[in-house]
Amino acid sequence: MAKAKKKTGGGEGLARSAERPRRRLSAAERRERILAAATDLIAARGYADAPIDAIAKAAGVSPPVVYDHFASKLALYEAVLDSHFAALREIWARFPVAELTGESVAASFDAWFAYVEANPDAARILFREPANPEAAGVHRAVSERSRGLVLQPLLGAPASAALAATGPDLEMTWVVLRGVLQGLALWWVDHPDVPRERVVATAVGSLWRGWGSVLGAAPPDDESP
Repeated sequence: MAKAKKKTGGGEGLARSAERPRRRLSAAERRERILAAATDLIAARGYADAPIDAIAKAAGVSPPVVYDHFASKLALYEAVLDSHFAALREIWARFPVAELTGESVAASFDAWFAYVEANPDAARILFREPANPEAAGVHRAVSERSRGLVLQPLLGAPASAALAATGPDLEMTWVVLRGVLQGLALWWVDHPDVPRERVVATAVGSLWRGWGSVLGAAPPDDESP
């Protein structure tokens, strides 16, 4: 009598697949995972309540791996801030101030708020200073550094000549611009049902008339004179 063939099914294949080693992440990939996990946890819990152990677990690495990339929790927090501020600066860089128009300002605001829409946790971290004194100092230092990198091209741009000639005017204009955009961003992340175009229209309507008139640029086509 012939022996019945043993049915293997798919279980052995699945077991073999499970035994295959996972692809080792590159150092850059691990760093990005750690930054993403830190962004999520610090935004949700606050700096003080987001320990390295929890960040490491969320990133799928061990705490020593976190310290391989960042010397301290403060250094990790600084890197989180730097990475998101750099992404926002890249948006401003796509819209040269020398070619400033109402339409380009509306487009730049739309791109800026698109980043906020895609990264609400980043907005919570960037635009809220933490209660922890050391972290607050890092936040202020990174914010000031980023502000300088944004204002530097503005100071040399022809469109800002009227502002540069009056000393603190550009600085004050930046304070107003930052206050409106960041305030709207923080409000919007708590009211995500509001369409982005409506948020952008509010920003343009609040900022462009005064700012654009100082820079000597025409208002957007959809605005009344």
